[in-house]
Amino acid sequence: MVTLEQVEKLCQHANISYEEARAVLEETNGDILEAIIKLEKQNRIQAPVGGGHYSSKNSQQGTENNCREKSFKEEKNRTDNASFSELVGRFFRWCGEIINRGNKNSFEVIKGGEKVVTIPVTILALLLLFMFWVTIPLMIVGLFFGYRYMFSGPDLGKENVNRAMDSVADAAENLKKEVKGDKSNGKNSDN
Repeated sequence: MVTLEQVEKLCQHANISYEEARAVLEETNGDILEAIIKLEKQNRIQAPVGGGHYSSKNSQQGTENNCREKSFKEEKNRTDNASFSELVGRFFRWCGEIINRGNKNSFEVIKGGEKVVTIPVTILALLLLFMFWVTIPLMIVGLFFGYRYMFSGPDLGKENVNRAMDSVADAAENLKKEVKGDKSNGKNSDN
């Protein structure tokens, strides 16, 4: 027996009239798949591109993709639905973490192997941000007067960071020697 629901499904899928759908379904004993195949063979509907094959692997992948999309949408909704105060709170917590890290790490000014000044990286960042026209020239001039700079602490006290700082100081020292006219052996070129 053919139901109205089966006829409607076939009409929607095959884009045929109710009468044609009912007739084909009666011939196939209510099997919608058989009805679609019969209509394709009669060239009354167009076969899907690529031959229309079925694989359970694709449906499993589709299910996994749907699950991922669903969890992504839920996460997005959670952040979209976050109130302004929650977002402000997150921002201030992030700022607090950055300031805390900056306070744990320090910037050291060294001359002749002795520490002259040690300041937290947070202070250095503020100086560079608000007074860069004073801070950067002072640091460059300090390089030419034999000062070296170094970072210390759990995040910035890495050897490669300090090696880069040393190479800048060495380059400034070499430039100073070239400007003075000193040769590599330490004698003046005028003699």
